[in-house]
Amino acid sequence: MGTVTNINRAKLSIGDLIHHKLFDYRGVIVDVDQKFQSTDEWYELVAKSRPPKNKPWYHVLVHENQHSTYVAEQNLEADDSQEPIQHPLIEHYFESFEQGHYVLRNKAN
Repeated sequence: MGTVTNINRAKLSIGDLIHHKLFDYRGVIVDVDQKFQSTDEWYELVAKSRPPKNKPWYHVLVHENQHSTYVAEQNLEADDSQEPIQHPLIEHYFESFEQGHYVLRNKAN
């Protein structure tokens, strides 16, 4: 009998627009972790809804704000507004906004 590998497939991708279901803000994904990658201290202090650590988590630039955040997949849904995000770091991560999705900037080595 073969071994079953549990691969967490992220439902969202870098450049996707998101809506936070609990806190009602919009944002854009700049990175994806297949499972929780922060500290237990951060989780205890910040992740009040206790989302699963073994599912995907996302690094998100928050619309009309200066900060980014780290969010569990269960708290996010796609934002179908097709409206760009206003954030000072957008140009650092993305080269353009096309058809409701940000295009990742090519990083020079």
